[in-house]
Amino acid sequence: MPSKPTTVREYLAALPEDRRQVIEAIRKVVGKNIDKKFEEGLQYGMLGYYLPHSVYPDGYHCDSKQPLPFAAFASQKNHIGLYLFCVYVNADVKDWFCAEWKKTGKKLDMGKSCVRVKDLEGIPLDVLGKLFKRIKAKDFVASYEAGLAGGKSAKKKAAKKKAAKKTSTVIKR
Repeated sequence: MPSKPTTVREYLAALPEDRRQVIEAIRKVVGKNIDKKFEEGLQYGMLGYYLPHSVYPDGYHCDSKQPLPFAAFASQKNHIGLYLFCVYVNADVKDWFCAEWKKTGKKLDMGKSCVRVKDLEGIPLDVLGKLFKRIKAKDFVASYEAGLAGGKSAKKKAAKKKAAKKTSTVIKR
């Protein structure tokens, strides 16, 4: 049984050449655009980007020993998976991302946060770059924590409260 890679270099070396080219192209775009507070490494057996405990001490709520995941990329059996936790935790970012991807004319095969592609030609790298440039660590943490607190961001809560005040009536006796 082959051993699992423990470093990014080992992970890349274990990939078939065609898949390695795709993952390396993604890494190049991410590296140019990601907030420097995020780190690259292996997480959950994939090439991942995450907030280390030195930046976000609580870690991931599902496993606090893990740093807070942001995004990951992996060569799967039938596709290359782009696991965009940064999109999953923010509905506005997800709407923007989907609209931008679709504008390119490339097929968007997406679940809640996983985009599945067959090859490099299926990825609008410029959209991926814009996504990573757009999301700063502090904004990502705010979206993540809002989700943990019930899924409503502070802005949405404030807007809902304001709307409720406008629609409420005062009954005098």
